[in-house]
Amino acid sequence: MAETLSTMPALGTTAPRFKLRDVVTGKEISLDTFAGKSALLVMFISRHCPYVQHVKSEIARVGKDYSDKALGIVAISSNDVVNYTDDHPDRLKEMAQELRFLFPVCYDETQDVAKAFSAACTPDFFLFDKQRKLSYRGQMDDSRPGNGIPVTGRDLRTAIDALLAGQPVPQDQRPSIGCNIKWKPGNAPQYFRQTGAS
Repeated sequence: MAETLSTMPALGTTAPRFKLRDVVTGKEISLDTFAGKSALLVMFISRHCPYVQHVKSEIARVGKDYSDKALGIVAISSNDVVNYTDDHPDRLKEMAQELRFLFPVCYDETQDVAKAFSAACTPDFFLFDKQRKLSYRGQMDDSRPGNGIPVTGRDLRTAIDALLAGQPVPQDQRPSIGCNIKWKPGNAPQYFRQTGAS
């Protein structure tokens, strides 16, 4: 299975502003949606990607476990749905409902939001502090499809817990690995790095 690494933008980077529609409710979601939250987790996901399939239940658990905490969460899919129809907003809605996600799932049709975040793969995780400065980016944990390591969300949860407790987030952060974002023809950004196609 080919792998693509996340780009690991510089810590302290300001969260890009965005406006997208929740595929379930149709409501507009933006940074302002999470005003008052002490932290914000932005996840780039895909329905068809085997790496996301591998961790999808843990993604749902993170949403449930932190639903009463000061953490805002949003998932975004930026894949080209012309060539990858399983990532169409209607299919994303089915996924969100099947897994009982407690956070909005948005579709980035133009792929501009993915570019603004320097997202490269699915899953790709970006955690911002109260000032919306990047505090963590990288993997959920060490588990990958087929490597036998249990999915625990350890790395991501450690960063979230530290941020919510007002403690320093560990600086030893490992890139996420997954399927490359399926860019529309001619739309792949310059920062895009991959170790293969998936």
